[in-house]
Amino acid sequence: MSNPFDLSGKVALVTGGGVGIGQAIAVGLAQAGADVAVTTHRSGEGQTGEAVTACGVRFKAVQTDLTRQDSSSINTLLDEIERDLGAVDILVNNAGMIRRADAAEYTEADWEAVIELNQSAVWRMCQAAGQRMLEREYGKIINVASLLSFQGGIRVPAYTASKHAVAGLTKALANEWAAKGVNVNAIAPGYIATDNTAALRADAGRSKSILERIPAGRWGTPADLAGAAVFLASPASDYVNGHVLVVDGGWLAR
Repeated sequence: MSNPFDLSGKVALVTGGGVGIGQAIAVGLAQAGADVAVTTHRSGEGQTGEAVTACGVRFKAVQTDLTRQDSSSINTLLDEIERDLGAVDILVNNAGMIRRADAAEYTEADWEAVIELNQSAVWRMCQAAGQRMLEREYGKIINVASLLSFQGGIRVPAYTASKHAVAGLTKALANEWAAKGVNVNAIAPGYIATDNTAALRADAGRSKSILERIPAGRWGTPADLAGAAVFLASPASDYVNGHVLVVDGGWLAR
């Protein structure tokens, strides 16, 4: 193959693609040649759209609350993207949330909200897009896991549970779909400077302790995830299945 990272002619869908990691991944896929659709919970995907179309590819944004979608409405969403851009070849399940509280005080509402978006919505998106990919015998699914797919974290019980589930689901689907042309893998970001980590970065003591453990000596940026996403979306990863690729500046190596 002349360029194993070329995504020309492919269509990618990035959930939560309006900001942060999702935005960086969407732009990275566009730079590699893919047409890109994103879902956003609220309006505000303008910068993503501008950056994607500047790469000379097509862009579509869909405003939706993935926690309120069932399999039927997700298929309607995929139909809409397919009409405008073509069948989804690459699915990046990036949309997620984190809610912090001591485990003993954690509310049922917070637990349900986090599990619904980070775990149940990921499953529904994987299943709906995966069914179509299996029919075509081609597809790349990239789930966004976390360092807390491996560790327990502090004051984030629902987030930790959901990200362990994402890693497990990634492996379970790979076991069934790898021989059918559909690659299912995940990216586990380390400590990345996004809205989700704003509280940690604002806590001088906590931020200092985190930085002291990262061999790279800095917080990651959303752009640090783009290359990993392009790799897992491209022919370069055709024999990579059920893998959770950690992008953490060396955190887990300590």
